[in-house]
Amino acid sequence: MELAKVTTKGQVTIPIAIRRKLGVKTGDKLMFVDRPDGVALLNPTMMTLEKIGRAFEGEAERLGLGTEDDVVAMIKEIRKEKREIKNSGNA
Repeated sequence: MELAKVTTKGQVTIPIAIRRKLGVKTGDKLMFVDRPDGVALLNPTMMTLEKIGRAFEGEAERLGLGTEDDVVAMIKEIRKEKREIKNSGNA
């Protein structure tokens, strides 16, 4: 359990252990969520990244991407296709 004191301006210094657990850095924004059992302090950036990660879960396997080299090769192929489309429009 960590404690923090509220200043007259309503400011709180978040203990370092909690900042580390939340992945909070200087300048980050925090979200306060009202729940039936109390108020939760969350890092919306980390929540968004986790949500994106879940959304993309299994996509690498579906696309046949097993290694970083596979990803690089796919990117090169997409860029090549885009160049070909752009060049065919200029002809």
